[in-house]
Amino acid sequence: MSYEHLIVERHGPVGWLINNRPEQLNAMNSAMRDEFADAWNELNEDPDVRVIVHTGAGRAFQTGVDVTEIATDGVGFERYRQSVEDWDLHFTSWHQHVWKPVITAVNGICAGGGFHWVADADIVIAASDAQFFDPHVSVGQVVAIEAIGLMRKMPAEAVMRMAFVGRHERMSAQRAYELGMISQIVDPPEKLRDVAQELAETIAKNSPAAMAATKRALWGALEHGLTDACREGAKELVGMWGHPDQGEGPAAWAEKRPANWQPLEP
Repeated sequence: MSYEHLIVERHGPVGWLINNRPEQLNAMNSAMRDEFADAWNELNEDPDVRVIVHTGAGRAFQTGVDVTEIATDGVGFERYRQSVEDWDLHFTSWHQHVWKPVITAVNGICAGGGFHWVADADIVIAASDAQFFDPHVSVGQVVAIEAIGLMRKMPAEAVMRMAFVGRHERMSAQRAYELGMISQIVDPPEKLRDVAQELAETIAKNSPAAMAATKRALWGALEHGLTDACREGAKELVGMWGHPDQGEGPAAWAEKRPANWQPLEP
């Protein structure tokens, strides 16, 4: 499938989703927003793709909604009102129920709505020159969904500070690492894609079915209290019993060979 504002690539077992509006710092216009749903589904349904990496072309990862489009096209945010009110969003892997592992690799600037993909990824790494800031209140908009997601993985006060300071302060990759927003800093920055590919290939060595069940269990835990989360996790655990990978894993271990995992069914 071809896209106007995204690039979809495959490198071995790793699928790549690349934001591709570099002249606009990968700001998301309405067409790009619609393309995300198709791109995530394409990679999620490809049996040869075991892990997905999301990054940006040029000097920015993503800078949120295209403010120029909002200000000049005569429609503005009204085109998004119904989908947001109905909670019918489709532009992140979480929105699209992607159960393959997703790595967000932040290159350069990540601002505003760009935090959707930081909050909704399974693993986030960043180049050493990455910068993070949320300008919503600086352009008269509300900080909400992305920041709420971020508060699952980093201290609430750090999210609050970023929300209220707006465009007047930028967080470094080092500070993002210290706060738990990201799990790895890549230096030099130009090695980001190589490091992301290597990490993804390492993850791809594992059972696709077991990883999908694990992701459902761990993300599901964020929706429940402790007891309910453990009960739902136990269902995923038992649900893998009898799967071919459960026999293949120990056999490959004992025979000191790579495992021959079953493809993940869409």
